[in-house]
Amino acid sequence: MPSERFELLADEQSTGMRLDKWLACQLPELSRSRIEGLIADGTVTVNGAKASKSGKLKANDLICGEIPEPQELKAVAQDIPIDIVYEDEELLVVNKPKGMVVHPAAGNPDGTLVNALLFHCKGRLSSINGVIRPGIVHRIDKFTSGLLMVAKTDSAHRCLAEQIKAHSFTREYNAIVCGAFSPESGTVDAPIGRSRYDRKKMCVTEQNSKNAVTHYETIERFKGYSWVRFRLETGRTHQIRVHSAYKGHAVLGDDVYGKPYKGIEGQCLHAKKIGFVHPDGRYMEFDSELPPYFQRLIEELRK
Repeated sequence: MPSERFELLADEQSTGMRLDKWLACQLPELSRSRIEGLIADGTVTVNGAKASKSGKLKANDLICGEIPEPQELKAVAQDIPIDIVYEDEELLVVNKPKGMVVHPAAGNPDGTLVNALLFHCKGRLSSINGVIRPGIVHRIDKFTSGLLMVAKTDSAHRCLAEQIKAHSFTREYNAIVCGAFSPESGTVDAPIGRSRYDRKKMCVTEQNSKNAVTHYETIERFKGYSWVRFRLETGRTHQIRVHSAYKGHAVLGDDVYGKPYKGIEGQCLHAKKIGFVHPDGRYMEFDSELPPYFQRLIEELRK
């Protein structure tokens, strides 16, 4: 299997650091668990000797290793009900329920939106993103509900992906957040990158980051919480969740950037509106109702 080799030299500032933590900083594209797996498999050496993840580094240590290409599993078609908002020969728009993963990955090999799409579309989906993510042009998190556009053809995929790259398509979300934004509407313009301390989290940072812009508008305020409309100008991983927490108003129920909320699983965030130019030149826009759990929360908070 093809693999990628690396050779890294520890500097004076690296003295005393654990190998796994140091490698996580040097190889930000790899998760901490992936790095630990490489060390455990014996593919990482320090000065030619097999490495230990807890081994402490010294200045001028030579760290070498190989990163095997991950083996890509093929997603299988499964008869899972999905809410199709719109469909034609080129694409479809799906309303994803809260709790459904978009595509198979470690820990979620099936039962995903992709498995359902393969069954519904009889395998006719774009192939640009590979066999594990057929048709997927963009995605939303497992516990975020709402609208997603899906490409059936490669030409449609390229058309939609170009709009994402140019930040020219509409993405509007609704969320319940802790506290209240001040002012009640505005823009958060702060770069986002992966956290150096927790590889599963993103954060506002100037290091190894990308620009990120989120516009917000308060819809209604409650005691201790607010119902907010967010519009994405860019589309970074966890962007709304990170920007909202950065301003001191974590999304309700977000146990990664805030804290859990009794009665709901994961963040109270819904991709409510999406708009884009169809490959045939038409501008199309879709708006979805807030899911029942979201509406119930609003009524509870109003009381």
